[in-house]
Amino acid sequence: MISEKRKHMRINALNLSHVAVDDQEDTVKQAIGRTLNVSETGILLETHFPIESDQNVELTLGFEENLVSLRGKVIHLLNGETGKFEMGIQFTDIDAQGTEVIKDFIQRFRKLTKK
Repeated sequence: MISEKRKHMRINALNLSHVAVDDQEDTVKQAIGRTLNVSETGILLETHFPIESDQNVELTLGFEENLVSLRGKVIHLLNGETGKFEMGIQFTDIDAQGTEVIKDFIQRFRKLTKK
């Protein structure tokens, strides 16, 4: 039996995101990606190029009319089924307002899916 180790529940949600790969404070690659799932502390991000584990990234995530800018670290990398890449990203720097936008999005999404 596999036990769930995550502290926060993840919801499946497709949100556009701007991704900038950070190499010692220099942006080395930028792209548009999308989230596959979201939690209060991280996301599963899909892009057309791989971002290696432990790499720092800057993200701007779109949640309806709200944009949330944050920094994160790639925790794991998977080759997606569609030829794209899926990265688990843990948030490392997000402000209180960004955290509230994500929490609100998750709450409203959960209410809609309970109906």
